[in-house]
Amino acid sequence: MHLAVLLWGFTGILGRVITLSAPVLVWYRMGLTALFIGIILSYRKLWQKLERKDVKKVVGIGLLYAIHWVAFYASIKLANASIALVCLSTASVFTAVLDPILNKKKINPLEIGLSLIAILGVYCIYVMYPAEDELKPDKKAMLDFPLGLALGILASVISAIFTVFNKPLAGKYEPRLLVFYEMMIGFIFLTIVAPLYIYQNPAEPLIPFNWDIIWIFCLVYFCTVLGQSLAMTALKDLSTFTVTFSVNLEPVYGIILAFIFFDEQEQLSAGFYIGMGLIALSVLLQVSLLIRNSRKQKVLV
Repeated sequence: MHLAVLLWGFTGILGRVITLSAPVLVWYRMGLTALFIGIILSYRKLWQKLERKDVKKVVGIGLLYAIHWVAFYASIKLANASIALVCLSTASVFTAVLDPILNKKKINPLEIGLSLIAILGVYCIYVMYPAEDELKPDKKAMLDFPLGLALGILASVISAIFTVFNKPLAGKYEPRLLVFYEMMIGFIFLTIVAPLYIYQNPAEPLIPFNWDIIWIFCLVYFCTVLGQSLAMTALKDLSTFTVTFSVNLEPVYGIILAFIFFDEQEQLSAGFYIGMGLIALSVLLQVSLLIRNSRKQKVLV
């Protein structure tokens, strides 16, 4: 499981080194992921027809996935990988809040409180980010920090929404089948809007060259296809606590890697570390709350 999470942690790193814009990068990622998983499904004969009532849900989730990844990679390119990953780490807290709202369940006041802690953490990052004149000349890459932060939060909220909608589908279908349909829907959506994007951004490169080709392959195969396969294998034998805690380590791995490869700590203020601490606290408390509720349910059974 930790190997899968480590591979996911590289998504932010690869998103920064790939020179293509966020929409173009996501177009390649979704299309190639669908291709690879389609080959796996055909080889293992895992194709399954979706029920009519689930088709609209899968289409909606595919669209959300596309918007989520575009927002996430745009956040990386406008701010940096560390900011985008910290924002993404709030997804589990947003999921805990949105799940009862979207599924018409009773809202837990404790989970609302945890969400407020996470939001306070994001606020600290926003109000205390370094001014450009405080950065070293070679570190003035914070092109649009506030917009990058906002897109990171948008990616986190969207991630929480499609996680809630994916949950009931995961028990009915082969997980890779769902991923295939969702990636294909996102790919088709981005293909449809591509002419408008190209018209508005005529100078943007659309074809990867040199190292971009290798990095995109690594992003698709290792971080997406292989990472997901390892995670699904681990899910069969691990406890809820181990799985939840491991997944929440993804931003931690990603931030450490960003520090190692890009020296991003030189772009970050004290507010980032205060905010990251508050977000980490909210996530850890949310995990402990999840485990406590799970144990209570076992006792009742």
